Amino acid sequence: MPPSAPKQKNAASMAFQTELDLTPNALTVLERRYLRKDRSGRVIETPEEMFRRVAENVASVDAEYRSREEVKKTEEEFYGILSRLEFLPNSPTLMNAGTKLQQLSACFVLPIDDSMESIFEAIKSTALIHQSGGGTGFSFSRIRPKNDVVQSTKGVSSGPLSFMKVFDAATEAVKQGGTRRGANMAVLRVDHPDILDFIQCKKEEGVLSNFNISVGLTEKFMKALANGEEYELTNPHTRQVVKKLEAKLVFDTIVDLAWSNGEPGIVFLDRINEDNPTPQLGEIESTNPCGEQPLLPYESCNLGSINLSRVVSQKAVDYEKLKTLVGVAVHFLDNVIDVSRQPLSHIENLTKANRKIGLGVMGFADMLIKLGIPYDSEEAIHCAKQVMEFVSSSSKEMSAQLAEERGVFPNFKGSIYERPKGARLRNASTTTIAPTGTISIIAGCSSGVEPLFGLCFFRHVMDDDKLVETNPLFEQIARERDFYDEALLREIAIKGSVKGMEAVPEDVRRLFVVAHDLPPEWHIRMQAAFQKHTDNAVSKTVNFPVDATREDVAQVYNLAYETGCKGVTIYRDRSREKQVLNLGAMQRAVSPRSRSPRARPVVLRGITEKMGTGCGSLYVTINEDEVGLFEVFAQLGKAGGCAASQTEAISRLVSLALRGGIEIEAVLKQLRGIRCPSPSWQDGGIILSCPDAISRAIEKYLKTTHSLEEGLNYQPQGAAGTCPDCGETLEHTGGCVVCRHCGYTRC
Repeated sequence: MPPSAPKQKNAASMAFQTELDLTPNALTVLERRYLRKDRSGRVIETPEEMFRRVAENVASVDAEYRSREEVKKTEEEFYGILSRLEFLPNSPTLMNAGTKLQQLSACFVLPIDDSMESIFEAIKSTALIHQSGGGTGFSFSRIRPKNDVVQSTKGVSSGPLSFMKVFDAATEAVKQGGTRRGANMAVLRVDHPDILDFIQCKKEEGVLSNFNISVGLTEKFMKALANGEEYELTNPHTRQVVKKLEAKLVFDTIVDLAWSNGEPGIVFLDRINEDNPTPQLGEIESTNPCGEQPLLPYESCNLGSINLSRVVSQKAVDYEKLKTLVGVAVHFLDNVIDVSRQPLSHIENLTKANRKIGLGVMGFADMLIKLGIPYDSEEAIHCAKQVMEFVSSSSKEMSAQLAEERGVFPNFKGSIYERPKGARLRNASTTTIAPTGTISIIAGCSSGVEPLFGLCFFRHVMDDDKLVETNPLFEQIARERDFYDEALLREIAIKGSVKGMEAVPEDVRRLFVVAHDLPPEWHIRMQAAFQKHTDNAVSKTVNFPVDATREDVAQVYNLAYETGCKGVTIYRDRSREKQVLNLGAMQRAVSPRSRSPRARPVVLRGITEKMGTGCGSLYVTINEDEVGLFEVFAQLGKAGGCAASQTEAISRLVSLALRGGIEIEAVLKQLRGIRCPSPSWQDGGIILSCPDAISRAIEKYLKTTHSLEEGLNYQPQGAAGTCPDCGETLEHTGGCVVCRHCGYTRC
């Protein structure tokens, strides 16, 4: 939610009061996942105390270079940008700075060589990193392919996929940072002999659920694809070419699987290494779990983001304020490197030798709205380039100032900066665009450089009632322009967008586009605009509607390559719906916070439909409340008997499912097609049974009262199902699912 949301000075569920400009959602997330707790789980820290803890801890590094008074001044600068929500670091810094754990980095990459020793050493290191709150990336490209001969044992190799499953199981066993399961990224080069198996490894639901996977595409592959040629697969152990594949076959397989469930993503390895600031140390093989931070093996990086919605003044970007924020943020992130306690000595050594930081932005969509610029416009693309170029150049200026005071990064010699008139920098890289899933909730702004996800949401409140929560910028304009109406907001919450809604003025509809209003090419164009001035990479999800084709996905991949992106993550609406719903249902089943059906209002609206069945006439009554379908009653014309009692039982269970928040598609899928010995005909169609008749009655009702397109899904387009922690809507951002109510994330 943007920062203009009202203050929450006394949230009923909180054990503290705060004068900070924090939204109710921000307070919920802080209490659940960030603020310190005692052994009984009671919150023992206020948001002010958290920001003070972090500022004091990170500023302490200055004592090595500056006076006590200057250190205190630095602490106040750090506290100021944190407490004003102008800048926030990655989650481990907020959680762990000034605590016993003191591990402040979010992103790690570990090496995996072609040996049992290396593989299981990496698994051990992964467990330690996940336990400390970090995410890990790996390249499995060095492992020999399956069925390759192992000389030491005279056996055959099981291949990289078998070891990925071991990493996945280890991750499942380690609770990360007390907040979420650890996340992993697996990269396999497109020229590895097992590449087709890798592309399809997550085709089956539940397999490798703790991994994001990306195919590492090379320039050779892209040229072969463009020319309609084959390319070579090379055994990484023998370095011998083992066979050739048609590039188009492999590309089409990637597209097909990504269209089906959003994975694999793709990364352009050669392009990433063109921007490798320390090529003398080796090649970059993998990224962090969300793909925005390419790293060398045994390297880590700490990230942070400037809230762009806070640098707009009188409908213009306040570049003077932005420059000041960038300077303080770079200073902060550089200090984090020294004060952080890394989980492995190898990581600490390389991290301090390269001193990479990843300063990015969030709240970009909010900034555009405040500037009056539609997200899908040439003006927005120009704004993105201009703002990020300014952030990049300002970050380099501050890094150079720190280098004068504290010295260049130790691996400066041999780096891309060691050349005539090259910049003498403190940090090998300074900029990264991260997804900012939970820190943007704390900051009260839109996520990263993504468009708005939605404008109105149904939120659970007391007694399982529903409240419409509205984007404050949209609500402000609606009130100013005199079209604010509660019924309109409910309609927007159901539809997920104001597109085509005549009750909203045309210029407002144009300004408040959401992710699924945008043609996919605009997602890529915006990603490319930020990438142009970003050292590392840009976390961005390209959203597709449910009816997008595989050809649409292929076009976006090609456009990403042509426009200079370093990787792509796509999500087609509802493509992961079943997986996420199953996960949520399973977790709710074992959770002590199981959700109850929403209470029945005194008055409901609906219809009764007469359906002909083999058991006689079936009268199906369908009622709904303001949220959506609420209950179903079905009664056979003749009373008594098994058929009547079973029909009543089916109706009760359907009603329970609807009131409990189960999506109607899942209910209909279970009812459709059930057969009984006595089917019947109605309106030229066959009714297979009473359950089948109930499903047909519901579908007909939705077609006539809501239109089937919007009636079958009461969550906004792009919703990733229901949060297993709090029951609210999940959204996709930067390759992860995020609940913007409680901060739950899963990558």
